[in-house]
Amino acid sequence: MNHSELAAFLKTRRDRVRPADVGLPVGPRRRVPGLRREEVAQLAGLSADYYTELERGRGAQPSAQVLAALARALRLNGDERDHLFRLADRPLPPASYGPSAHAQPALLGLLDRLTTTPAQVISDLHEVLAQNPLAVALVGPRRAVKGPEASFVYRWFTDPDARKLYPPEDHPHHSRVFVADLQAVAARRGQDPEVTRMVAALRRHSEEFAALWETRDVAVRRTDHKRIVHPALGVIEVDCHSLLSEDGRQRLLWFSAPPGTEGAAQLELLSVIGTQDMTTDVDELGRRRG
Repeated sequence: MNHSELAAFLKTRRDRVRPADVGLPVGPRRRVPGLRREEVAQLAGLSADYYTELERGRGAQPSAQVLAALARALRLNGDERDHLFRLADRPLPPASYGPSAHAQPALLGLLDRLTTTPAQVISDLHEVLAQNPLAVALVGPRRAVKGPEASFVYRWFTDPDARKLYPPEDHPHHSRVFVADLQAVAARRGQDPEVTRMVAALRRHSEEFAALWETRDVAVRRTDHKRIVHPALGVIEVDCHSLLSEDGRQRLLWFSAPPGTEGAAQLELLSVIGTQDMTTDVDELGRRRG
């Protein structure tokens, strides 16, 4: 364990976090812009004396639970968190995957700014982590389920209802793209048990998936042209774009259509009717325009 480097790293990270970032009042007597030691301790659920000893380069080796709490309190990104664990000579924690994972702040910040086009943040296994209202109106809300069923890729090959989102003639294309994308995820994650279990289950339950998996086609899904079946507006043609996080674990998806196209007009109408009773609203809007 590198006591001195761990201490220096904790101090520099503490100096970087502003009280307002973590919901603490600034106050008139604050002499430094960052957090105080006792504030870090409070946020991490530690005693002030224990944290002070760590930052002074003394004390026992912190446990993995303590390091994880400090990483959250200091708002460390993935690289910084891993560095913290290495300095403390602890095994790196498992990657944050699955539907319980939080959308990364950078992607959430962009999502918050996308107010005029459908957009959502998904994991690399196509688990929805966050959506804006237009995405809910276009593709439906995220499912409150855990395990493999949280993945749209898993449901695509095991639940016929999932395929209602796209016209039947487009299904072979989406199947090929989903499998090629999952091949890339499996290669990048290595022997990750979540991916291994999902692939094994899909090979058991879907002959289509098993056959496509054996082709070994690999391609990260970055852009695509889609036709989405909407219950009130019919088939909407959109371009789907992906912005991948630096670690590749999450993606910001947004849907658009070229100006002047029917798809653009449908998306504009979607922004008007939102998630209300769309059949009624479409009829009413049609009468007004007529």
